[in-house]
Amino acid sequence: MAVPRIEAVRGDITTQDTHAIVNAANRRLAGGGGVDGAIHRAAGAPGLRAACAALGGCEPGDAKATPGFALAARWIIHTVGPVWEGGTRREAELLASCYRRCLEVADELGARSLAFPAISTGAYGYPADLAARIAVDTLTVCDTGVAVVRLVAFDEPTCDRYRALLKP
Repeated sequence: MAVPRIEAVRGDITTQDTHAIVNAANRRLAGGGGVDGAIHRAAGAPGLRAACAALGGCEPGDAKATPGFALAARWIIHTVGPVWEGGTRREAELLASCYRRCLEVADELGARSLAFPAISTGAYGYPADLAARIAVDTLTVCDTGVAVVRLVAFDEPTCDRYRALLKP
């Protein structure tokens, strides 16, 4: 176990050729908009919906896995990020927990590579700069069997944030 190599890329989380990808999910794991909807569509919504329903939901800061179905990734690790409420409701703690729990679940699965989207920065309103810092700060101190973590940015500004934070 060691700290993973972390790389930032611009791309589509659904096309990442990693052992597992992370889904920024809702509590019901029911699919939705943004990353969650894109992953459900790309993986095959009926199968993924059934697998998610069997998990019985997920609390903010936690993570649970399903098969990857039609994705290149073998597994999807679903995590529920916090809704931004001004930073006074344990949002930073919960967001950091998402990253840690995803690595723990990846370790349980034996995944050696894992791709993350920007958790909570879409509809949940987490400020992108703060979220990127939490992601990088958390991932750079985690002891894990995951060798490579890829921070997948949908847009260039997010990718630039990750790259700036990852510079030595």
